[in-house]
Amino acid sequence: MPLLLSGREFRRELETAKCIAIHVPLEGGAETRLLRRMRAAGYKTELTSARGLGDPEIFLFQLHGVRPPHLGHQTVGRNAAVGEVQQVQPQLGHLLDGNNKPVLLWILEGQILSRSELIALCDLCQREERLRIVVEMGGARHLRWQPMQNLLEA
Repeated sequence: MPLLLSGREFRRELETAKCIAIHVPLEGGAETRLLRRMRAAGYKTELTSARGLGDPEIFLFQLHGVRPPHLGHQTVGRNAAVGEVQQVQPQLGHLLDGNNKPVLLWILEGQILSRSELIALCDLCQREERLRIVVEMGGARHLRWQPMQNLLEA
């Protein structure tokens, strides 16, 4: 795989586009190599899934509440049937606080995200100068990527 030897082309395009849609081979391995190359280039990295993401800005940057899943027969006398709201820390808070290094958020299963959620992710990259986002949009025979704006315009 000569494309993955250095990762320079990927890093250059990520730094200019800030938000990239990527298609990876289904056998895996390509994303791990690229993440390792980005860490070596000085990026702080976070790997997460798009499932259960909700509102990207709230989930990534603000303290927010999450209810536990409903598990069937529960008493409704206290806190209703839906359970107590648990406060969850923002996912990127610890990476951005007191840190000048760029942050890379790699989102798996991005094909389930709606168009408005993908636009919101692009907007987050524009507002937060240190943030870069890579969204896996599905499988392919070989590794390929494009700026998210190009994917959204098509």
